[in-house]
Amino acid sequence: MPEPWPIVRSATEKSYRVFSVRTDTARSPRTGKEHDFYVIESVDWVNVIPLTPDDQVVMVKQYRHGTRQISLEIPGGLVNPKDTPLDTARKELLEETGYQAEQITLIGTAHPQPAVFNNRHLTFLATHVRKTAALDPSTGSGQCLDEGEDIEVVLVALSEIPHLIREGKITNAMVILAFYWYFMEANSE
Repeated sequence: MPEPWPIVRSATEKSYRVFSVRTDTARSPRTGKEHDFYVIESVDWVNVIPLTPDDQVVMVKQYRHGTRQISLEIPGGLVNPKDTPLDTARKELLEETGYQAEQITLIGTAHPQPAVFNNRHLTFLATHVRKTAALDPSTGSGQCLDEGEDIEVVLVALSEIPHLIREGKITNAMVILAFYWYFMEANSE
């Protein structure tokens, strides 16, 4: 049976804006030998499945530097340590799309990659969303984007989501997981 590995020493090597890299030296309980492990420390991440009253998903298209491609996703972001995940979900939904929800509910939590990341991913369902932000004349939208964001808001029929995932139009693993939580919840009732 696996056991926790005692930490011999731990040090943060480098810190960046959205994550830091930590080196842990841990001792194997089975062999007694020490090994180095590299951990990417980050705050928790949230994303939101925003549904309109007519079952449209408010989605965003944005350029992702890791893949160097435009990605079709749902709103989301890193949780500010001063905020709760629910506060962050509400804020990201409004800032990225200009929409607000009557109700936002947590529907799933996961560890994106526990071998190297220490954070959690939380998925929220936002129901009866409506566009509430006034249009910004400079962008033509109700968004309030960070300087490093360029986002196009698109409405997608909820019934099309499984097809878009199967066809490789939605490839972000955390977005796919979010819809897994949604469809698993919907089918459990």
